[in-house]
Parts: sequence; C-alpha cells; structure tokens
Amino acid sequence: MAATRIKICGVTTPDALDASIAARADFVGFNFYPPSPRYVTAAEAAALGARAGSSIETVGVFVDADDHTIAESVAAGKLDIVQLHGSETPERVANVKIRHGLPVWKVLPVTAAKDVGMASAYTHVADFILFDAKTPKGALPGGMGLAFDWTLLAHYHGATPWGMAGGLNPANVAEAIMTTHAPMVDTSSGVESSPGVKDVDKIAAFCKAVRQC
Repeated sequence: MAATRIKICGVTTPDALDASIAARADFVGFNFYPPSPRYVTAAEAAALGARAGSSIETVGVFVDADDHTIAESVAAGKLDIVQLHGSETPERVANVKIRHGLPVWKVLPVTAAKDVGMASAYTHVADFILFDAKTPKGALPGGMGLAFDWTLLAHYHGATPWGMAGGLNPANVAEAIMTTHAPMVDTSSGVESSPGVKDVDKIAAFCKAVRQC
C-alpha cells in the first residue's frame, strides 16, 4: 500500500508552513474564503507561496468563488491546485479546470452513503475528490472539527483519486486510515490551538501518526 499523503489546510503563517514542510506533509492549503478564520489575502498568499517554493504543493481553497478571485489568488500564491469547497456543479468544476489550467479538487460533504455516491457526477471533471464532514446550515463549510461515519467511504468505488477530511487530528488519524485505507488525509482544526491558529507541535504529531500507520 502506498504511503498516505498528507494535507495541512488553513495555513496562514510562515511558522505553520515551515512546520508542514519539516514534517514532510505533501500539501498545504491556503484558504481564500473571507468568512473563515483561516482566510488569507492575495498578498499574504504571495508571501507564503514564495516561501513554499517547490518544497511542498500548494492548494487554494475556494467556496463558490468567481473567476476573478480564483485567477488573482492562483497568480499571487503561485498555486499548484484549486480546491472547490462550495456548491460547485460538475460543469463549474470543468470550467474552472479549463479556465485556470490547474488540477481541480472537489470537496463533497458527507452524512450518508448517497453523499459518497455523488462523486460519480464529478468523474472525468474533477482530478480529486475530498470527502469531508457536512457542517450545519449557516456554518462554515469546513474546518470545524466535525467528523462523519468513516465506514461510509466503503461505498466509494469511483476511478477518481480521493482523500478524506473532517475532524482528523493526531489522536484519531491512524484509526481513520486503518478504517478507510484513505490515500490522502486532510486536517485543519485538528492541528490548531484555537480557530485559525496552527500548533507546530500538533502538525508534527499529525504527520508522524500518519507516517507510522
């Protein structure tokens, strides 16, 4: 079995970025959704992207963003990947991929088996599916520390590469991987000391737990 890849999402500071690289994470996420406590501006993303260089792949996280916002953020942060975390349709995903010329990840919120089945609609348009916990109506779409029933991922039989998010932290990520055989795990609030504030020790512990699994 190939090593599980790791994404540290919602990185906002040089220290958190450096810790992610030092811990050998595969991806870092920069959040361009203004209501989020992890929001970064284009200027902040530019500084982080320059610091990241080729050491780690950078993922821009967008929620129902317009093309101007995505283009500005991609250029500023020199992003490698676009992640769509809103209600984007398969048609919108395909449009973003063509327009911006980057791999596109689609996040799907999960509460039931039928939600996992929704991934089939994004076959051949999304490059990657990220299954995440569905948050309450009116709440942020992610980064709230909520988990879903991991056994539901047994219902996914698609050809599109995938990963999982939602409430993952250093204490439970090994169990999540053993339950689902997830090829990639994504954490945000699970490596924070408070909303939006990454804890470098938790980043290291999370990555170590994944590598030892």
